[in-house]
Amino acid sequence: MIRSLAPRSVDRPLDGHFFEDFSRGQRFEHANPRTLTEGDASLHLALTGARQPVHSCVPLAHALGHRAAPLDDLLVFHVAFGNTVADVSYNAVANLGYADVRFLAPVYAGDTLVCESEVIGTKPNSSGKTGVVYVHSRAFNLEGTEVLSWVRWVMVARREPADPTAPASGVVPALHTHVAADRLVVPPFLDPSAIEARATGGTRLWDDYTAGEMIDHPGGATVEEAEHVLATRLYQNTARVHFDAFRAKDAAFGKRLVYGGHVISLCRGLSHDGLENAFAIAAIHGGSHANPVFAGDTVYCRHVVVAQDEIPRRKNLGALRLRMIGVKNAPLESIPPIEPGVKHESVVLDLDYSVLIPRRQS
Repeated sequence: MIRSLAPRSVDRPLDGHFFEDFSRGQRFEHANPRTLTEGDASLHLALTGARQPVHSCVPLAHALGHRAAPLDDLLVFHVAFGNTVADVSYNAVANLGYADVRFLAPVYAGDTLVCESEVIGTKPNSSGKTGVVYVHSRAFNLEGTEVLSWVRWVMVARREPADPTAPASGVVPALHTHVAADRLVVPPFLDPSAIEARATGGTRLWDDYTAGEMIDHPGGATVEEAEHVLATRLYQNTARVHFDAFRAKDAAFGKRLVYGGHVISLCRGLSHDGLENAFAIAAIHGGSHANPVFAGDTVYCRHVVVAQDEIPRRKNLGALRLRMIGVKNAPLESIPPIEPGVKHESVVLDLDYSVLIPRRQS
């Protein structure tokens, strides 16, 4: 069955939606369906340095049970996210966080994604200049299979400043604190025994990690101006804060912000050394972009193992729940252990997520 493209229910203003244009229950059927290609996969690899072999080694993908090499989970997320930007966050000041992100089905080169969103909450800020918009978004392929679902909240500029002394009203939605193990989706065909050290470079499996373990990954990645802008264009993310250097001169930071998703992908690439056999992202429980990243910053990555979760009815693989901590312009050995929610001037990313990894079989 081919998924039909629903007519747009809301016309997009030429200058984008501002905070006062959003209301709870509002729905968007996003324009510009996107057919993903092997070229997109190669460019994403070149821009992020991702090394997870299942996305670049077709024989390994086949051995796992895939019909082709699946596209990088984060590439799919960024493209789907980018598809929502024109309607949701074109006039964003900053993307603030994520919750209940579920990767529901693999995506392959040649698949076309269509996306839709619903506004589930709005909250004015006390400054009167911005507000926070909460949306639940979903991505489907043209066969009608839902491949991705997520919630995010974003700070959006007002078209006209509000009186900061006026009573503020809004609705902050109740959000899942995490994606429970029984809500993680694992394709039934997956054969994780195909994951082997010859292909991945590591021997550690689900059984070899312990809760509380801290992994400081050895590499670093300097964010180049051309590369972060090209990555954002690859995702068709049209938010002004990433593109428009002229306008950015008069904004809070005086220069363009690096798209936070690009920082996540850089950290994911760096994390291969230490998490070599984590072959797929199952969920993102929550997270925040704690500080901005700009061109010229160097990003490092630490992971903290939060938990080992068993997958119901699957004894050959499990989920590692991890905290991805992105650090800029500071050696990891200088960063103390940081509790969730605690701010640190060098921490730019704190992401709570789960990856799939084989279990040791007796």
